[in-house]
Amino acid sequence: MTSEQQMAATRPRNRRQLIVEAAGRLFSARGYHAASMEEIAAAVGITAAALYRHFPNKYALFSECAHAMVDGLVATLDELPPEADTAELLTALVRITVKRRAEGGVYRWEARYLNREDRRLLRAKFARVVGRVTEAARREFPGERAELRVVAALGAIGSITMHRTSIAQRRAEELLSTCALRLVAAPVPEPPPGGERAVRLPALPVARSRRAEILAAAVPLFARDGFANVTNGQIAEAVGLAPSALYRHYPGKVDILTAACLQAAGLLAQAVDQNLEGTAGPHEAVAALAATYVAYSFEHTALTSVAEAEFVGLPADAQRPLTLAQREHIAVWEEQLRLARPELDPRQARVLVHAGFGVVVEAGRSMRWRDTPEHRATVTGLVVRALGL
Repeated sequence: MTSEQQMAATRPRNRRQLIVEAAGRLFSARGYHAASMEEIAAAVGITAAALYRHFPNKYALFSECAHAMVDGLVATLDELPPEADTAELLTALVRITVKRRAEGGVYRWEARYLNREDRRLLRAKFARVVGRVTEAARREFPGERAELRVVAALGAIGSITMHRTSIAQRRAEELLSTCALRLVAAPVPEPPPGGERAVRLPALPVARSRRAEILAAAVPLFARDGFANVTNGQIAEAVGLAPSALYRHYPGKVDILTAACLQAAGLLAQAVDQNLEGTAGPHEAVAALAATYVAYSFEHTALTSVAEAEFVGLPADAQRPLTLAQREHIAVWEEQLRLARPELDPRQARVLVHAGFGVVVEAGRSMRWRDTPEHRATVTGLVVRALGL
């Protein structure tokens, strides 16, 4: 037997699937542009040349990774009988999402780097998932806005792909299944007590310096096109500068991104401090936290999306203070939620807090982030319900 025949005999039949899974993990962890074909090949245990025999370029692999996650959701539901109830559907979606947790970021954030046709196909596939669950929900749980309730539940489920809280697979599945069904099974809630409080948000600083003007101009560009697709020339043009003049204010484009992420973290921390003041007890504190996070997300949509979506592309030294700020923010939620629900342990509380964030992302997207008091109150109520209060 020749060496080529030996290699063919030992080559796993599911190598393409192994490649897609490894690539999904790397794209989720490092971002599309930062992850290289060489890294992906090494993760699978093959050469880059062998990888290119399966995929002609990185985009082709990236596209298949993005579709694989949603195709898995569609296939999971297709395997269930037409009469399957809502709980069965949600449990099945939770199970596959938790199983493929490390790959989920590809669909959640990195998919903005897909071309228009791929994005259209992904939206259509996701709509099939929403439609199937909504049909069951309307059958079992009559009431208005069933589709919004389902979208919120899917946001809670998908949230497990966006953080690294260590929790046993079975416990995560039970927690998220209960959370998702709780969101779907009842009408869209009325505004909770904390949601009736006037939420105070710190305003974006007035761009009085050229540095501040550059930051203000760059954020919507990053949000619309993705950090990697925006050029220094586009940013400079937006503020009426020559591209070379940017370097007098920021050493590089990544420094503008770092400044945007730090600004987002600072605004959120200020908002939490302001709106927790004077709350009476943990239930009201959690409601106030939910109302604050929702208001912040609707008010600063572009800044929030940039900070969350582009974080993985920052250098390690820039990530550290942001990671610390995020942990401090989560710790505030965790403390108040465990006071309100003493049966939760710290990991369960963190998973539910992230589920609440997922509700905001998907419900906000479904509302196209149109900022109205009604939308804010509705999403706040859904977050509080996701937390089990």
